[in-house]
Amino acid sequence: MKKNLSFALSLFVLTVTSAVAAPPAAPTETEMNRAAHAEIIDTLLAKLNSNYVFPEKAKEVEVVLRQRQRDGKYDAITDGKQFAIQLSDDIEAVIHDKHLSVRFSSREVPPDNVGPKPKTRAEWEKVVPPAVLQMARTSKLGVEKVDHLGPKIGYLQISEFPPAFLVGEKYAVAMNELSDTDGLIIDLRDNRGGGPECVALLVSYFVDERTRLNDLWERSTDQTTQHWTQDTLEGKRYGGKKPVIIMAGPQTKSAGEDFVYTMQALKRATVIGAPTWGGAHPARPYRLNDHFSVSIPGLRSISPITHTNWEGVGVIPDIAAETDNALTVARDLMQKRLASTEAPVAAYHTN
Repeated sequence: MKKNLSFALSLFVLTVTSAVAAPPAAPTETEMNRAAHAEIIDTLLAKLNSNYVFPEKAKEVEVVLRQRQRDGKYDAITDGKQFAIQLSDDIEAVIHDKHLSVRFSSREVPPDNVGPKPKTRAEWEKVVPPAVLQMARTSKLGVEKVDHLGPKIGYLQISEFPPAFLVGEKYAVAMNELSDTDGLIIDLRDNRGGGPECVALLVSYFVDERTRLNDLWERSTDQTTQHWTQDTLEGKRYGGKKPVIIMAGPQTKSAGEDFVYTMQALKRATVIGAPTWGGAHPARPYRLNDHFSVSIPGLRSISPITHTNWEGVGVIPDIAAETDNALTVARDLMQKRLASTEAPVAAYHTN
């Protein structure tokens, strides 16, 4: 159930909710032939050329796929899932973008939805399928654990960043419970990602002033959207002075990396663990045919502090540690910091 809800909520971050309505079941195997290959490749390349964040890279992919098509490299592939994997591998050889991939579905892929994203819970509930709505009502919405590691150290485990209008109350409850701690360890080692608005909401609890966090440039509009912290929060603000340690690793993905990267760039947290996944370009799904879709990044994250992002390299920890041992390292470091007389570093902010 957790995996299904995560998938559904992720789609809501990117598109309107009709994209997750459960379509009729289809055979688990789809027979492929040369004509089917051509249809999928034609549509795939058209979608890439129209939407990928780096148009010149899309053209490079087109050259490679067309050559392999002419050489008959796909002719022997009759299984839909295998064809999707092969196309993804061929694209990966040209574009090392973690969010770009072709997928096969045994169910019918819904049509592309170009409508606006829901911005409030009320808007969301009007269009969400009942099954997803019920899952959301009973889900932790990524707030997996809120705890005290002793009287002074708090622990917060976040597994995903769903729409901010869904998780705001849970963040408030969590931060109220942690407000009595002197330092906080945030565990993002198994974070599946989500949306930038939710990242901005959580970061808001760890600064004292309005702070610019991350910019998103969109190819389709050639517009840049700035993401800022929220001035008003439902829960108690943790503030910009108490020490914060974030645990991260290879399973820290997408929006999870956004949170880690931003807190690190702000000098608001120390990151412990291993390099993260390395996907910084937000993506949305596009339909290729009844059973194939492609996830295409159409935006680019740009930190106003570093003027770049973590694409392809991940977020590099301040202190390296084995993922399984990161909590021990983090707790030891936090205990030393709380015992020290050195003043914590204040939060960075930019206008």
